[in-house]
Amino acid sequence: MIGQLIAVVGPSGAGKDTLIDAARITRPDLLIVRRVITRPTESGGEDFEGVSEADFAARKKRGDFALDWRAHGLRYGLPALQISEHLAGRDVLFNGSRHALDAAAILFPHLRVIRVSAPSAVLRDRLLARGRETAEDIEARIARASYDVPAGLHVTDVVNGGTLADGTARFLAALQPVNA
Repeated sequence: MIGQLIAVVGPSGAGKDTLIDAARITRPDLLIVRRVITRPTESGGEDFEGVSEADFAARKKRGDFALDWRAHGLRYGLPALQISEHLAGRDVLFNGSRHALDAAAILFPHLRVIRVSAPSAVLRDRLLARGRETAEDIEARIARASYDVPAGLHVTDVVNGGTLADGTARFLAALQPVNA
């Protein structure tokens, strides 16, 4: 069995990590790529590996990342081994960025994208509850929340503005194989 590589993208506060975690309960066969990020691990949120800028740069130079990108003043990387070792038999999800989709599509021609969104008021409430950003930063994020993805990719939209159960059901439906 060949697994699917699925990028989960959307604005901060849309609930990408929450939906990924909820889907993992129903679909324990999913492999979730643990990102490497240049922020302290203690800052919370998703399960990620926090590293310094210098460590990130060294790992990138060694070729440790299948994909990497910059967003919101941070660097993000997806460990190549996590993707290549498991893609042959499992669906592999990663919390990605629209900035990395062009490169991902070149490396992985069968890439699928799940674009998670939520109404602006919901995004604002969720970002305020996280407490990691100023009100001005939050408003800037909300202004950038709507976007297109590169043409030619298989994109499924999931609106996550209601209950966790509703959002999870939509997300699980989006994970179904394209031929199903």
